[in-house]
Amino acid sequence: MAIMTCRPRLARHVLRTVQIRRCYSTPATVTVLGKQYPTDNTTNITSSIIDKVGRNLYMNPSHPLGILQTLISSHFRDFNSMTGFSPVVTPAQNFDDLGFPADHPGRAATDSYYINRDLMLRTHTSAHEVEVFARGERQWLLSADVYRRDEIDASHYPVFHQMEGARVFSADANGKAELEEDNARLSHHLARSNIVIEDVPHITVSNPRQDMHDPVLAELVAHNLKLSLNSLMLTLFGDRAGVGQGEPLRVRWIEAYFPFTTPSYEVEVFFRGKWLEILGCGVVQQQTLDRARVPDSISWAFGLGLERIAMILFSIPDIRLFWSQDPRFSSQFRAGEITTFKPYSKYPACYKDVSFWLPDSGLHDNDFCDLVRDTAGDLVQDVVLIDSFTHPKTNRSSKCYRINYCSMDRSLSNEEANTIHAQVISTLKDRFGVEIR
Repeated sequence: MAIMTCRPRLARHVLRTVQIRRCYSTPATVTVLGKQYPTDNTTNITSSIIDKVGRNLYMNPSHPLGILQTLISSHFRDFNSMTGFSPVVTPAQNFDDLGFPADHPGRAATDSYYINRDLMLRTHTSAHEVEVFARGERQWLLSADVYRRDEIDASHYPVFHQMEGARVFSADANGKAELEEDNARLSHHLARSNIVIEDVPHITVSNPRQDMHDPVLAELVAHNLKLSLNSLMLTLFGDRAGVGQGEPLRVRWIEAYFPFTTPSYEVEVFFRGKWLEILGCGVVQQQTLDRARVPDSISWAFGLGLERIAMILFSIPDIRLFWSQDPRFSSQFRAGEITTFKPYSKYPACYKDVSFWLPDSGLHDNDFCDLVRDTAGDLVQDVVLIDSFTHPKTNRSSKCYRINYCSMDRSLSNEEANTIHAQVISTLKDRFGVEIR
């Protein structure tokens, strides 16, 4: 169960309403992982994204993401830990099979990367939930790269990595007995640990059980989910929370909403003086199990972003660093060890502004950010909209963005930044037909 709500988004138009923005020709095919796919007027995947597909950072045991993935897999040692699923999925796999409403903003071409109308890059690991449940897996972990169109700043990147876990129980007396036994075991473990848990009721009017679920069984499953993840929080943060010696780890549960679970929760940890959101979770929608043809069962699931947690644990300040091939970054990490990143780059930022009148069809912020990524790559630290203006007489609208050019590995001269910025402006005019102010 991936976390679709951990990166807040404004409501956006659905897929069919945004195609008119693209006023440049699209190649007849695109190649992803060595396979050619036909394009259409839905295609919005970019070359900079295609270049990242297949890098699989989380599979390197000495990379921070690989270290964290291994740590979580080791905690759930009885779970089948899976990798290697293709990132190319159908919209049905990514949305419909999980109960996403037709107007969910995640479906929009402004939020997701489409190869064509029938295929896309997964936006979350949950795109494989039905497939994995259908295999008969009862307790499993799945790690993968996921793709979402997003803003450019130190904590957002269009390619990131998620890890999902689920556990299935029989919806009968045997399942209840298994849950009761495991809940007793986990409760005993947590009672002996240095942890304080701020809980919420497992099931409430605002966070209800599913109608088809037995009330007792639903309570037991939700409780097992919480106990299992409280134990995981101890593994990840128990000795690293930055509190005084002898101070307990503090974990906080919050009611949440996800399309694919009910009841649903978010988990936060008090880390180095502030509450941090760590993951989302809940009891899997029964329709997901029904689609997978898993009868007479009930399941919980959770999903977390590896970059989010790795940035916290390793003190990595910029998400671009995970993609760095500079040995000054990679040499700081060893398999099985969580160490504090030592910054090596003190290179100054170089700000450049671009102001333009919008075309009649408009221009989404994520379209602009993708253009900047395609042109300047990881030499851009962030992009900020600093002004938006509508002319009172002509009713024309304009935007002004500030682009922060800053290399992680070397000094970037003003002349070099000017050259890259000129390329951004030229591509902006050619691709979207804007008028520079």
